[in-house]
Amino acid sequence: MALIDFHCHLDLYPDPAATTRKAVEEGVYILSVTTTPSAFSGTSALAPAGSRIRTALGLHPELAASRWHELPLFHDLLPTVDYIGEVGLDGSPPHRDTLATQAAVLHEILDACAAAGGRTISLHSRGAAVMLLDMLEFEPLAGTFVLHWFSAKPAIIQRAADLGCWFSVGSAMMASRSGREAVNAMPIDRMLPETDGPFGMTQGVPLAPGGAGSVYHDFAELKGMSVKDAERLMTGNFRRLVARSSREQAQVKDR
Repeated sequence: MALIDFHCHLDLYPDPAATTRKAVEEGVYILSVTTTPSAFSGTSALAPAGSRIRTALGLHPELAASRWHELPLFHDLLPTVDYIGEVGLDGSPPHRDTLATQAAVLHEILDACAAAGGRTISLHSRGAAVMLLDMLEFEPLAGTFVLHWFSAKPAIIQRAADLGCWFSVGSAMMASRSGREAVNAMPIDRMLPETDGPFGMTQGVPLAPGGAGSVYHDFAELKGMSVKDAERLMTGNFRRLVARSSREQAQVKDR
């Protein structure tokens, strides 16, 4: 079984080194997202050369108000990466008061990505889905947008799909009715597996990177297909996204 995890916080597990070693042994393809630019160096060092782990450069919206001063470091590191994440907006009650700052930070990030030729970007949207889509629509050249755990209403999901967005989903998301309804509304040819570990959990236990393929089982049950077909579908989507990102980066370097 091809284990893919397109949104995982490797550096935030209790023992990041041990968690990473096990994931490497299992051959998991991982997009290892970070929450601040200053965390990028240490997190990327977790992944050994030749592994199937790619480290994304991020500035999480929950931290935007307190870590906006790390934006110069973000700009310095941007030329070295193909993936950005975790970035976005959070309009949930604890963070609603900082939305203006979050938006300013995200605007600068998207603008920088556009100027750099585009990146593949993993985006957080809790409580701010419409506002986020408004910003993405304004910055189409920023790259390929992958909406992580996008539990929005079907009409909003359709708008995101019309904008060309991709979606990463996991077992933790599909544990709720609203999450399953959201997944059902997403285009299946733009869906990717994720865990959001260690925050994504099943039965109170943090999902390990790749989640032992649980997303395939849950998606298969939701869609009434075989687990093998669910794995084949998501693996094919992943390969298309990676190939697309590689072509775009090659075109930028050739300019």
